Amino acid sequence: MSSLSSFLEMGGYGGFVWPAFGLTAAILLALLADSLRRLKAAQGALARLEASSPRRRSRSSPDSTDGQQA
Repeated sequence: MSSLSSFLEMGGYGGFVWPAFGLTAAILLALLADSLRRLKAAQGALARLEASSPRRRSRSSPDSTDGQQA
């Protein structure tokens, strides 16, 4: 048990190290949540734009011969 407590104390610097790790983890989680929220919003906007725009006919592939034979 003493080895665990000495690890957590980190030679007297544990009071600085662990809050720094916690703050870093909190910031990374907040960035992840914000990125996922923005992704969902962008996907919704894209779906709305695709639904509101008229469909274009897909072009035939350039290697097709349009029924012509060589």
